[in-house]
Parts: sequence; C-alpha cells; structure tokens
Amino acid sequence: MGRDLHSQWAKTRAWIAFGANLPSVVGTPLETLRAAVRELEDAGVTVTAVSRVYETPCFPAGAGPDYVNFVAEVQSADAPEELLQTLHGIEARFGRVRKLRWAGRSIDLDLLAVEQEIRPDVVSVRAWITLPFVEQSVRAPDQLILPHPRIQDRAFMLIPFADLAADWRHPILDKTVREMLDARPTDEKSEIKLMPEVEILTD
Repeated sequence: MGRDLHSQWAKTRAWIAFGANLPSVVGTPLETLRAAVRELEDAGVTVTAVSRVYETPCFPAGAGPDYVNFVAEVQSADAPEELLQTLHGIEARFGRVRKLRWAGRSIDLDLLAVEQEIRPDVVSVRAWITLPFVEQSVRAPDQLILPHPRIQDRAFMLIPFADLAADWRHPILDKTVREMLDARPTDEKSEIKLMPEVEILTD
C-alpha cells in the first residue's frame, strides 16, 4: 500500500513564485495570477502573505511582453511533492503548456522553498545549481528540486522573496535571501519595476 504523504507531513511554510506575461482564459496576466491564488486556497493551501507586485523584462530581451511577478508565502499540510502537483494542476487549468524552455507563458508557478527542506538530496541540488547556463536553456529537472535551483541567479525571484522572508537561509548555499539579492548585479535589479497600488489578495 502506498504511503499517504499528506498524513505524514506537518503543516509548514513554503514560498511560491508567481509569474505571467501572456493572457489566459480568464484575462490579463494579473487577472490570471489573482485567480491562481484563489485556486491555491481552494486546494487547501493557506496563503498567509503576498509580496509587492513587480514588472520584469521578458528573457531573453525582446522575446515577449514584460512579466508580472510576485511571491506568496503559504502554509500547507501537503508534502512538497504534493504541493508541486497542486501547482502544476493550477498551471494546466490556466493553459500552461511546457514545450519550450523560457518561452512566454500564461502562468508560471515555481515552488521556491519549503522551510529548510532539500529534495531529492544535496548532491542533486548542487548539480542543478551549477548547471552551465547554456544547458539551463534546454534541460529541465524531471523531479522536484528544492530549494529551486535558480533562486540565487534571479533577481525577479529574490526581490519579491525578500519582501516576505529576507532572512530565510538557503540550506545548501548558507546565504540569506538578502545576501543572495545583494550579490546580484545592480543593472539586473534596476530592470525590475514595482507596480504600485496593485493588490493581489482582494475580496
């Protein structure tokens, strides 16, 4: 009989990066991401806080419209693997199709971290962290990698993550979110613009 992951996992904190730059069946990228937050809560995941909302240039430059990005802090009794399955299910409902790496997308939900959890093991996570840039564009993990292997490389993840948990410490790199963000190039950080007066948790 298979192990019931849900029953084995105590409720704990996790952080999820939300992003979109193309419309979906429900509307604009911002409308899509708001709807995704509601879907997450309907799935039994408690959204406890949401960062400010940012606009980020599409990568590579000129490949599409700017992204809308933010990070949500959640609490869930699900194991990390189950939480990832929930995120993939929400992406599918809003039209996400995984065909090309770094292509424009109607929604992108990345599980950044679950407390200090490491999945599947330190050696595997380090291998993905140090993956050469040219391979990052063509290779994607076929299993959950925690923490997300690109956190330290992406200001568009770190800036909203710092809004919520600047002191969270990477269990492998032994650096806080604030320290990883400070290490990113100034020009990269300056490209990420705050979208003022934009609320995600609306009633």
